[in-house]
Amino acid sequence: MIRNIFTLLLVFLFSFVTKAQISFGNNPFQKDENPVEWSFSVEKLSGDEYKLIFKGKIEPKWHVYSQNNPEGGALPMRITYITEGIELIGTSEEKNLHKAFNEVFGVDELFFEKDIQITQKIKVTDTNIKHIKGNIFCQACIDVCINLKEDFVFSLDGSLAQVEEKQIDARSEDMAKNLEIPLKNKELIGETQKESNWTVFILGFLGGFIALLTPCVFPMIPLTVSFFTKQSKTRKKGVFNAFLYGFFILLIYVLLSIPFHFLDNIDPEILNTISTNVWLNIAFFVIFVIFAFSFFGYYEITLPASWSTKMDNASNIGGIIGIFFMALTLAIVSFSCTGPILGSLLAGSLSSDGGAMQLSLGMAGFGLSLALPFVIFALFPSLLNSLPKSGGWMTTAKVFLGFLELAFALKFLSNADLVQHWGLLKREVFVGLWFVLFALLTLYLFGIIRFPHDDPKKPLLKLPKGRLVLGLLSGIFSIYLLLGLFGKNNLRLLSGFPPPEFYAFFPKEQVSEQIVFKDYYEGMAYAKAHNMPVMLDFTGWACVNCRKMEEHVWTDPQVKQLMQQYVLISLYVDDKEELPQDKQFDFKHRNGRVEYIKTIGDKWATFQEVNFSTASQPYYVLLSPDAALLSSPVQYVDTDTYKEWLEKGIKTMANH
Repeated sequence: MIRNIFTLLLVFLFSFVTKAQISFGNNPFQKDENPVEWSFSVEKLSGDEYKLIFKGKIEPKWHVYSQNNPEGGALPMRITYITEGIELIGTSEEKNLHKAFNEVFGVDELFFEKDIQITQKIKVTDTNIKHIKGNIFCQACIDVCINLKEDFVFSLDGSLAQVEEKQIDARSEDMAKNLEIPLKNKELIGETQKESNWTVFILGFLGGFIALLTPCVFPMIPLTVSFFTKQSKTRKKGVFNAFLYGFFILLIYVLLSIPFHFLDNIDPEILNTISTNVWLNIAFFVIFVIFAFSFFGYYEITLPASWSTKMDNASNIGGIIGIFFMALTLAIVSFSCTGPILGSLLAGSLSSDGGAMQLSLGMAGFGLSLALPFVIFALFPSLLNSLPKSGGWMTTAKVFLGFLELAFALKFLSNADLVQHWGLLKREVFVGLWFVLFALLTLYLFGIIRFPHDDPKKPLLKLPKGRLVLGLLSGIFSIYLLLGLFGKNNLRLLSGFPPPEFYAFFPKEQVSEQIVFKDYYEGMAYAKAHNMPVMLDFTGWACVNCRKMEEHVWTDPQVKQLMQQYVLISLYVDDKEELPQDKQFDFKHRNGRVEYIKTIGDKWATFQEVNFSTASQPYYVLLSPDAALLSSPVQYVDTDTYKEWLEKGIKTMANH
């Protein structure tokens, strides 16, 4: 019924990345400021009809997409006319178009190479018009894809009209300059304290251990180990082959994370952009729901059978290459069980402050956990006798994972809801749905409700002890959620997962002496007027670690007292609310990439990247009113470290 979920997810990611003007590889745009040089001319056809001629010279190896590029491919060119009092006659004509099939998007794309020739016939309905103004938006690609925007002016009477275009450019330049602040003591930025990335390695290792217990992987252990020990001429050779097999398993999963390092290098904000993208979060929500119901046994999700068949045939080659393809075959045939766990790891890493590095460490932990049993049992074959036999407990494990997938799915939907401020999953709704999920899980573990492929129904007391213990824990957790729903506890154990307490139908009234701003310039003006130090809080609506810091660390009485001596400026880098039209502008990054600053989140994410060369959240900075760093910035840290950091900032401010 459903076969290519993982393939579709990859295509979706590639599609989103391309539409975000990012691709894999080095960025040649650092060398060439603009790969397209435009020229515009007018040909008069009759008294009130004209032909507008657009010509573009494209740098070698680059290509620019047509206005008629099909939906689902790269972004098409868009020509916008600002001048009123004209009518377009028919559609524009494009010459010298090329056509090629894009395997990623699955469409035939239309594009220009070397030169662009476009003509558009118009009719002038206002005789006072002397100039026709507008702009061209297009996507140019080579090893990367970038967005280009070009203003144009067609003169109908031969006169020049360039003043307004210079003013538009100057306006963007002035607004862009305001994003870069005159920081002092910038050498402290490189000493940022942050949480160890090894945490996600451990989580990946645990994820791999869970995958080992699934029906797709567990039965493979004795079969594979027996193959190596029996087929090899000597025990030493069998052990070596098992080690090599385990190494290739680890390598394959680490290699899956490598493309994300290219994304991170090209644009530091891209992983944050991906993790907070509304449609990507909704896509993860849908995919996790699909995975959950496959775990419940309603259908199977597998990669195309031809993939595993080809890999299995390749594994018969023998030697090192054959062992590599054996490892690759395991990764493919076990996808129906490992896919959801890997999806959780991928999404969690994209949403965290370590980005691609955390993803690589997580994948390494996952691959290592999968590989270890094959190596250990090859070294000690007698241990195979102690392995539990496959049976109904595996079905229970899959259903348990299915409920966890639904819980994670709600988190992704909550991310989209938070950044868009839809108000669909307020805190009470989210916690209520989690309560229902874990209550149903409890009923399942106690044998009250059943799913396809379950063993025949057994009396409660005859169920396995492990299942009963797990059911008891699930029941306790569901009661904990119910108490939190009615305000009997603050769900401290779950901080970061449910929406924040202020995003609720009945938010808690909090009396605080903390001075808070959500605009850097307003906050700094207040700090200068009252000679107070500033704490910049780069945060996000969908940032889990931000909520953990706010609910665990900021609530500490000593930390709260210290923070009240600062002006707190919270800058949300994923806020999708659009800036007023006159506050939107183009920003040119150091590598030549041009970004259109359209939303509040665009502005503060770029502000963080420009001034602090990072795109991670939470990210905390202590400043004096004249923008001098008072100490090294910190990220996700413990309460004692945070308290010492705040105290150091106050002392430095006193001596400033």
